[in-house]
This record gives sequence, C-alpha cells and structure tokens, in this order.
Amino acid sequence: MKLALLLALLAPQAVQDPAVELNVGGDAPKFQIPDASGKPWKSEDYLGKKIVVLYFFPAAFTSGCTAQARAYQADQKKFAEMGVDVIGVSGDTVQGQAAFKKAHKFDFNLLADDKGTVAKLFGVPVKPGGTVSYTLEGKEEKFTRGVTPERWTFVIDQTGKIAYKNTKVNPGQDSKAVLEVIQKLK
Repeated sequence: MKLALLLALLAPQAVQDPAVELNVGGDAPKFQIPDASGKPWKSEDYLGKKIVVLYFFPAAFTSGCTAQARAYQADQKKFAEMGVDVIGVSGDTVQGQAAFKKAHKFDFNLLADDKGTVAKLFGVPVKPGGTVSYTLEGKEEKFTRGVTPERWTFVIDQTGKIAYKNTKVNPGQDSKAVLEVIQKLK
C-alpha cells in the first residue's frame, strides 16, 4: 500500500491549472519572462499597443516545432509589414531558445517559459519537460526543457484582447491561418 502511494506520487503529472480558460474577447494576461537572450520580455510593452501572435510550442529542435517556426520565419516579412510581433513560447531554457533561434536564423522572439508560468496563465496544458538532442556545428548538444506545453496559438489585438485562439494547431499551416485572421482584424 505504501509503495503504491509512493509510486503514484512520483509518477509524472501534468502541471496544468484547469481553472484557467481564456476565450476570444477576453483580456490577455500580463506577464514577464526571459527571451532567448536572457533579457526580460514584458507583455505590457506590447499588449494593447500592437497585434501580437503568441504561439506555444512543445519543444525546440523537434520536427513539428521546427516546421512551425520556419513557417513563421517564412512569413515574417508579411507580419512585420502589418506591424505584428510574433512570439514563440516553450518550456525550453534561455540557452535552448538561443540555440534554436541561432541555428535556424529566426528573427522573431522566442521566450523561455521553463516553469510553464505563462502557459498556465493562458490555460495551455503542460506536461513534464524532457531532453532533445540536436547536432549544432558538428557537435551533438542536449537541450532540456522544464515543461512541455501543448501547441496552442493566440492572436492578441491592439486593445489587448484575445482575437483568436487555436487549440488544434497544424504546425506547418499555423502561420498562414494566423495571417488570415490578422488581415480580417485590419
């Protein structure tokens, strides 16, 4: 009996706060976490001032997440022309986000939410973290993340309200779907 209780306590548990549910039309939560350079990224500097695409992805250097980020990079010029900031968020560390950004030459922000704080604020389910191996400059590197959020995307309008929420994201098509939403907002 004691062993069963101990095993149940040690089993991986989702670290999601099920009470949070943000819907279209609601206010986007305010937060501050480090970007890929380690500098604090403050939502108050952006939310309510411009359109922000906030997309949560499970893990840097994985195939689906790389495809999603590359699609955003391919459309980055369109987003910039519309005055839209694209922000990717995962449970990776600052070092992991920096390496991911550098390896693929992404010119949009990646935020390190290794405790899942921001994911929880947005109601995004998270699971325990993990490790990904990736070869950089001929050397195999290991990148550890504190949590693994589900793949969700939000568009936050110029007033700081959630204009779009997608909980069933297709990684390769996410950027195109978001561009359509933003064109309707303009």
